[in-house]
Parts: sequence; structure tokens; C-alpha cells
Amino acid sequence: MDLIVHSLYSNKEVFLRELVSNASDALDKLRYLSVTDPDLIKDGAGLDIRIQTDKENGIITITDTGIGMTRQELVDSLGTIASSGTAKFLKALKESQEAGVDSNLIGQFGVGFYSAFLVSDKVAVSTKSPKSDKQYVWEGEAESSSYTIREETDPEKLLPRGTRLTLYLKREDKGFAHPEKIQKLVKNYSQFVSFPIYTWQEKGYTKEVEVDEPVEAKKGDDETKTEVKKKTKTVVEKYWDWELTNETQPIWLRNPREVSTEEYNEFYKKTFNEYMDPLASSHFTTEGEVEFRSILYVPATKKEDITDRKTKNIRLYVKRVFISDDFDGELFPRYLSFVRGVVDSNDLPLNVSREILQESRIVRIMRKRLVRKAFDMILGISCSENRDDYERFWENYGKFLKLGCMEDKENHKRIAPLLRFFSSQSNEELISLDEYVENMKPEQKDIYYIAADSLSSAKHAPFLEKLNEKEYEVLFLVDPMDEVSVTNLNSYKDKRFVDISKEDLDLGDKNEEKEEIKQEYSQTCDWIKKRLGDKVARVDISNRLSSSPCVLVAAKFGWSANMERLMRAQSMGDMSSLDFMRSRKVFEINPEHEIIKGLNAACRTNPDDPEALKAVDILFETSMISSGFTPDNPAELSGKIYEMMSTAMASKWASHAQPAEMNLQRDSPVSSEPIEAEVIEPEMVDENQKK
Repeated sequence: MDLIVHSLYSNKEVFLRELVSNASDALDKLRYLSVTDPDLIKDGAGLDIRIQTDKENGIITITDTGIGMTRQELVDSLGTIASSGTAKFLKALKESQEAGVDSNLIGQFGVGFYSAFLVSDKVAVSTKSPKSDKQYVWEGEAESSSYTIREETDPEKLLPRGTRLTLYLKREDKGFAHPEKIQKLVKNYSQFVSFPIYTWQEKGYTKEVEVDEPVEAKKGDDETKTEVKKKTKTVVEKYWDWELTNETQPIWLRNPREVSTEEYNEFYKKTFNEYMDPLASSHFTTEGEVEFRSILYVPATKKEDITDRKTKNIRLYVKRVFISDDFDGELFPRYLSFVRGVVDSNDLPLNVSREILQESRIVRIMRKRLVRKAFDMILGISCSENRDDYERFWENYGKFLKLGCMEDKENHKRIAPLLRFFSSQSNEELISLDEYVENMKPEQKDIYYIAADSLSSAKHAPFLEKLNEKEYEVLFLVDPMDEVSVTNLNSYKDKRFVDISKEDLDLGDKNEEKEEIKQEYSQTCDWIKKRLGDKVARVDISNRLSSSPCVLVAAKFGWSANMERLMRAQSMGDMSSLDFMRSRKVFEINPEHEIIKGLNAACRTNPDDPEALKAVDILFETSMISSGFTPDNPAELSGKIYEMMSTAMASKWASHAQPAEMNLQRDSPVSSEPIEAEVIEPEMVDENQKK
């Protein structure tokens, strides 16, 4: 018993669920047998379950008007742990040629009954079967390995038919004996059991009563007289009575054609404590190897974060009895954790915990079908005439679907049509991959994209120049998850995803003229490669540039500039672990640009010119910035640019400054001050000159 109580159940609250399910089984069994034997219900007692509590003494009583048990059935069902009368009954039905289909009984009496000892020190079962004239009482205690069975002799405790369970709660579990607690558990776990469940509740009503109110009245100057006036007062009269606690017809068992949108929305709000209508709902039944019914919803607002692994969005029922809403990917993958709904299966065992459900083959089949239905529901939103509906969905749950691209390869074909991206031709509106493929040029073979940190950076990247000329649309992946999602997809409708910021971009431009240009600039490419050394893998003639002089592209299987930036931000300052993915870049030059033409001339005439070599360095480092990379030494680059600016400014403005100074001297006025002259005395004349 200790193993059953402490291993099979992970939550004490389920004791009431199990016992109510057993009571429902007894009622269902009676109803089924009464079809062929009407005498079983001749006493006329209604088919229901009643639960009464005594919170002072910690006692719970559960009474049903079901089939009851004989003395031998008590020994067989309760005397042996996990012996199931329901299971035997269903087996007999299956073997019977006349039975047809089963009666859809819920539990397996035996294991479920012993869950009562989760909260009880002692349990008494008083039962009366229509097959017997006597009523018997089974009693057992949690710490005992034996039980007793006796005949009920107290006339006040006799039942016309059915079973009464009396639980004597443990001291620490007496809180379960509060009427409000019992009502809450019934609503949570047994809300949709197919028989009415009544709980004993305290109620009240208001009434008006007359009360005497003394009023002082003046009689004379100094005398007063007290008079009594009648006045009405509202009081609350308390009483105890039975209250219906459950709804017998769950919405998911009804025909979807008979359920209105308002009813689906009302059920959603009530079940999940929401105030807004859902974006979409899906009501379906699956048949075949596993049968279950379900209603799924897409909430209008997001409450879960993409990092939340556990949610309480899916409520699992077994034959209308609530089992659990505590799942960690068993029914839905993490990226669909925002989907809410109820799932009701007849194929799962009732009396097992969530831990055991994790290993169930039935649950794995259910998960696959639920995921498909969820995608169909989301696809319905995307195909809606109201485009705003899917925009709201994408704003809330777009990141979840991108996560699905990374985690669920099997469902790539279902996820891809739901993705949305900005593009070079979408005017800052999100487009689908289907819209992109539809807009492709006849000669275009691939789906082009570029990843950047912002929409503005993507729009002005030099990689787009030739593609814009050809009017090829380019997807802008500006969300941190976009690039990883697309690289995991690899292709869509037989169109490869191609990163235009990586090497070997094929735009279909090959011709003899291009080959001649490559031969003409081959010496210049080698000269630039020699100068840059290991900073680049090679130097090539670019086929993607039209107005920029150069660009730095990533290796085909290495990180793009955007991915390198993201990984640098996550490396916690330790870049050594990222070096193996930071591939060597390819430096591409545009032979049509004046700067490259000038370097080509310098390479041929004076390849060792310091100014030309310095220009190569500056060109490379500025191309790193324009291509999205971060220079290794920004300060050094700044110094080179300042020096080049100084030289350019000095050569330009200094040449204008010299003529200005000459004109200034020419136009300056003559001084009016006297000029001093040296006077030479006569005696200082050389004697030889005299001669």
C-alpha cells in the first residue's frame, strides 16, 4: 500500500478525483445493466453523487446510488490492492457477443480507491448491492495490513442502493474537509463527469424582520418620555443544502456544428481566466489508433515567454476527468507552448501521474496529431481576409515559430509558410515566403537574404547593389533569431536560401568580358592579397557591386558578419572559443570604381609606393565597417583616415593659400616712415684709391 500511495500519485488532491471516478463507474455500470434488468433500479433512487464534509472532526463522506457491492465483491475489489471490478466488467463485455461497444467506464476500482489513504488514517466503505438483501461495511486503516467486513445493522445508516465512503482524515490533511475546498476540487477535476455531483454547502437568504427601537420624545420643559417604534431590518438567514457543483455535458463532446463561436469563446475565458476572445479555435475529434477529442485556442495576447518550459495551457482529461495541466513538452513542443486547450482521451489510464504519462506511446501519438491541428489552426489565421489578425499573431508569437525552425525539423514544411520577413521590395511590410516565391523573376533560382542588426543597415548594405539593379528581391533578417531559423530551413519549395554576404554568389552573369576583366586585374588582386596577408583568404573581382569600390564577404561555411556580432555579444568576453568559426574573409573589389582603377595603375607602375599601400589598408578596414564587421583596431583606422584627410586638405587649400599671400604683399601700402642710410666718412677711403 505504501508503494501505491506514495509512488503512483504525486499530488494529494487527486484522492477526490479517484473516488468520484469510482462512484461514476458504479453509476455507469448500473445504468448499463439496467437496460437488460430493469429491476436493478426499481427503488427509483436517482443516479447521482453526493459529498458531505464535517470540518470540525475532519470527516468526508462520498455517497453514490450506483451498483454497489456484495460481500464477495468487497473482498475481491478492496481486499486486494489494484484489483479492478471495472476492468473485469469491461473484459466481460468485450468477450460477450451481445455487448457491442463498452459503456465508457472511467477508472479501475482498486488502485483508485486506495488513493483515499493519501489523506486518511481510516476509511469505511458501506455498500448495498441490488443483488443482495444485506448491506456490508468494509473498514481499513493506513498503518494496518488487514481489514474487516461486517454487516450494517444501524437502521439510520442503511442505503437503498449504492456505496458510501467515509474518510477519517489525517491531522495535517483536515483542511480537505472544508466545503469550499471540496467544491473547488470537484470543479477542477470532476467538472465534466457525466452524473450530477452535489456538495453540502452553507447557503443564506435575506429577509426583513421587525425590531423595536427606543426613541426619546420631549413631554415638557424638563421631562422626556421614551417611546418604542417598530423598524424593519435586513438579516441573512443561514442554512445548509445540497448544491449542484458540476456540468454534466462538456463542450468538446458536442457536435462542432451545434456550438457557436460565442460558446467557444465563453468556454475559453472561463477555463483559462481570460478576458479577451481568442484569435482562433479548433474543435476536432481524431479516430484510429488513438481516439481523443480536443478544443485548441490561440490566445489574443502573449503571457508566456519563449524561455518558459512549463506552462499550464493544456488541460488533459481522461473520460471527462481532469488529470493534469502540468506538462513539460509531453503534449506540445516548447515552441507551441502558447497554444491553449483541452484534450480528452478514452485510451489513457486514469490513475497514473504525469511522470508515467511521459513514457506513454499513446501520448506520443496524441502529441503528433495535436501539433498538426495547431498548425492548421494557425494557417487559418494567416489565410484570413483580415490581415491584421495574423499581424497580431506574428507580433506575439513569431519568435516561437522561429524557435520551431531550430528544434523541430520534422515540421519545417508546416512552419515555413507561417514565417514573415521584411524585404527590399516590401515597403517595410512583412511578407511570407509564398509571396516572395510568387514575386521571383523568371531567371531567379534562389531565395536571397541578408542578416543585419537593423532594417536601415540591411537596406544600405553594399551587397545589394547588383541585386537591386536586377530587381531581385532580398529578405532582410533583422531579428536575432531570423538567420538561425533560415539556415535551419535550408530551402523552401525547392528554392535554396542564399546569403548574399557570403562568397560564391551566383547571379548568372558569366560572360567573356568578365573573364577578361579578371585577367586584367589578376596582378592587382595578388598585390592586394600580398599586402593584406592572412587578414583575407583571397582577393576576387566582385559580381555584386556597382557603386562601392569593395566589399568584404564571409566564407561559405563560416559566420556572417551579423552572426559574428551576435556570438561576440554572447561570448562573455572570451573570444577564444569562437575563433574556429570566425572564418577568413574574401576581399572583393569593383574594377569599375575609380579608386580600384587608381590602385591598378599604382600596382603596375610603382607597387612599393607607401601611399598606395596605405590606401589598400584603409580600403580594407573601411570595407569591414560597410560590410558589417568590426575592425580589430578602430583607433588605428581613425588615425589613418585623419592623416589622409590632413594630406588632402593641405594639398587642396595650401595651393590656394600661396597666391593669396603674394597678392597680399603686392597690394600692401608704402610706409611713410623715413629710411635710415649709412654715412661713409671721407678719411675711411682707401689710400690706393686716392692714388
